Amino acid sequence: MSTYVIAYDVGTTGIKTCLFEISGEITLLDSAMAGYDLFVLENGGVEQDPKQWWAAMCQTTAQIMKKSDIPKGSIAGISFCAQMQALVLVDKQGEPVRRAMSYMDSRAEGEMRKGMMTGLRISGLNAYKLMRAAQISGAAPASIKDPIWKYKWVENHEPQVFAKAYKWLDVKDFLVCKSCGKFVMSEDSAFATLLYDTRKGKRKFSEELCKMLGVQMKHLPKICKSTDQVGTITPKAAGELGLMAGTPVFSGGGDASLIGVGAGAVTEGTTHIYMGTSGWVSTVVRNQKLDIQNMIGSIVGADPQYFNYFAELETAGKCLEWVKDHLALDEIGLFLEKKNIWDDPESIYEGLYDFMMHSVKDVPAGSNGVIFTPWLHGNRCPFEDHYARGMFFNISLETGKTEMIHSVIEGVCYHLRWQLSAIDKTFKTSPVIRLVGGGALAPLTCQILANILNREIETVKNPQNIGAVGAAAVMAVGLGIIDDIKEVNQLITKDQSYTPDKKSVAVYDKIFPVFQSLYNNNKKAFKKLNKG
Repeated sequence: MSTYVIAYDVGTTGIKTCLFEISGEITLLDSAMAGYDLFVLENGGVEQDPKQWWAAMCQTTAQIMKKSDIPKGSIAGISFCAQMQALVLVDKQGEPVRRAMSYMDSRAEGEMRKGMMTGLRISGLNAYKLMRAAQISGAAPASIKDPIWKYKWVENHEPQVFAKAYKWLDVKDFLVCKSCGKFVMSEDSAFATLLYDTRKGKRKFSEELCKMLGVQMKHLPKICKSTDQVGTITPKAAGELGLMAGTPVFSGGGDASLIGVGAGAVTEGTTHIYMGTSGWVSTVVRNQKLDIQNMIGSIVGADPQYFNYFAELETAGKCLEWVKDHLALDEIGLFLEKKNIWDDPESIYEGLYDFMMHSVKDVPAGSNGVIFTPWLHGNRCPFEDHYARGMFFNISLETGKTEMIHSVIEGVCYHLRWQLSAIDKTFKTSPVIRLVGGGALAPLTCQILANILNREIETVKNPQNIGAVGAAAVMAVGLGIIDDIKEVNQLITKDQSYTPDKKSVAVYDKIFPVFQSLYNNNKKAFKKLNKG
């Protein structure tokens, strides 16, 4: 029998609402997209209005239900996959006391320096705090973009606002609260606060870490599993969403957890790469490891038996969006605008399929020597530097837009290779890698990635909706349709595969060390130019 569910993929610039049928496989029936604002402030702040997330969720839910012949009483549940490490402070009614601070927010440098960069230090961090955090949570708040420093920033700079806060939530946990009135966090969201005790028999917020870092325990919500039904849609929410009151609400998870699930990378040793607005490399592992030098750690995922050894790239598809806005050839830009492709940021590569095939397909591997660095909003891994920025290196009089645009794709792939190489020093990654996100829609991107990594690349159907697929998959477990998250890989099979081209591999092997050198050679200049 078929089961119908709605999954919400809550991205950086928009929400995609997907209606799925779950039977022998997870089938996308319909989807709708709505955007919202991203407020970039001069002081490094990046904020969003949670009320806009909810409005977009209600709008898109109404749209797919109106288009669908499925009665609202047939929806077996709703769940979420969302951007992570935002700070959403809410009052007792679940309403935000201020705009949410995005995962990209970098204004809390002072808070991190005071909280983590005093006394005897290792890699610039307080040795005692670093070791205790690593022992308890398997991670450490080593980035100014970590949500704990956002929390402290509000406490220090907006005390009147801070006094109104009842609970600290992440993005999807806020939407769960709006849907069913429950203040909860899934285990992966709790881990992302870097206050979660991951030791055996613990699995709770750590009082010791909260005391050490100055967080009030009363602000932290109840912890649940990604597969848990945490409540049902309230009558008020049902009226706004156009769904039935009493419909089950499942917690779901963050994008770093559920995109891997949607990719079918759910067993130990499987590796996937995500290319959406941001990007990452992730491998399923059984043990926790923390590589503070390369800023890579084992994060809690949707399956409590495993961790995801995870390396993040701040801007991946966002670099291609920048290309569209500032560099794309005028005639191609007009063509894409007419097709209205750019309304969906997570599907940005879908429009670039025609663009790349017709305009940059003849650019040789290496872009005639032009190298692009994809650090348009700083970087986290394998180096943490919010001052780092993008650049085009080695431009000559002969360089044209096609080489520059081609080099942007290569630059993202070079950085992913750097991250993959760093992961391989600790855990063995799989020889075949699943590529998901909007980047997997463009065959040229898939082939370039295969060549730069010298690995076989596989894609799946509807890769731009893969987070929502992951949210549907955890509902399948919660509803008892499948017994375990590990069974998801039976429902998700490869669509296309790409094998490395030896000649191109040789070119990229020569250029890759030069790409790596560009950060070390310019980090002092980045700081001088970009420090406030």
